Amino acid sequence: MKQYSFDYSEVKQAFERIKPYLKATPLEPSFYLGGDNRKYYFKLESFQPVKSFKVRGALNKMLTLTEEERRKGVCTISSGNHGSSVSYAASLLGIEKAEVIVPETAPKSKVERIEYFGGRVLQMGANYDEAHAQGMKYIEESGMTYIDAYYDDPKIYGGQGTIAIEILEQNPEIDVIVVPIGGGGLSTGIAVAAKAIRPDIRIIGVQTEACPAMIKSYEDGVCYEEYPIGETICDAVVGGVGALSYALLKDHCDDMIEIREESAARAVSFMAKQEKYIVEPSSALTVAAVMDHGDRIGGTNIALVLSGGNIDGELLTDLMVRY
Repeated sequence: MKQYSFDYSEVKQAFERIKPYLKATPLEPSFYLGGDNRKYYFKLESFQPVKSFKVRGALNKMLTLTEEERRKGVCTISSGNHGSSVSYAASLLGIEKAEVIVPETAPKSKVERIEYFGGRVLQMGANYDEAHAQGMKYIEESGMTYIDAYYDDPKIYGGQGTIAIEILEQNPEIDVIVVPIGGGGLSTGIAVAAKAIRPDIRIIGVQTEACPAMIKSYEDGVCYEEYPIGETICDAVVGGVGALSYALLKDHCDDMIEIREESAARAVSFMAKQEKYIVEPSSALTVAAVMDHGDRIGGTNIALVLSGGNIDGELLTDLMVRY
């Protein structure tokens, strides 16, 4: 069985590497959550140029490529935030050949966003699984560097973990960080870094009830690289978990909470109407966790990682009308 290795040194190196290219995102207090004895702060990754945290890992990975690797180009498989992030990072670094493989069914809006940042979109397969199988074969034959979304690349995890360094620099009093869990790159990167800086800090991971893959992986003792997906608006955190995350997260995460889909929907509406921030449902899981499980989360100064702001306009309007 493969041994996976990742530690705080990867995050520190990533932090210095990407600092010249990305500004620190704000850590803003909530006006409506908490009270005198408990304060909540929003870590606004929705303010990234691509409106997603994923640009951190993609940029960190690409900054470690050799000149030859840059010349041959980079490629990934994603119709969502990761695809846009790879496209944007390549444009920042002057990597001319950046390709993003998407399923033939990928929404036009997502394809347009990838192309807006300069990436070339290749459509393969009728669904994501087919796109992945065909895409990996294409990447291997082309000689391009594959930019992993979450599976087991320490450079990706290191980039995502830089959020923890920023949070604790911006407010050293933070004693709890709540973070969404999808494939696990974000949550593991943050957890490993935060625990290295402050061993007593609590890390709370949250997943949608539509796909609690990480929670079930640990319950069943199986790394679910694929997992059934129920009806969901939290499309950015569904699917299987990464092998590196499965190997490490359980030792660095203090609790994992399953969040109802309706709670995520209410949280999106609350953030727009009350706090005046546009966040995607996967991101709003951290806010929903506070609304439904505030005492379980605990803490005095709690950072809620808002991982992205790429929400479909019609969905946002619908949620604001309903909730």
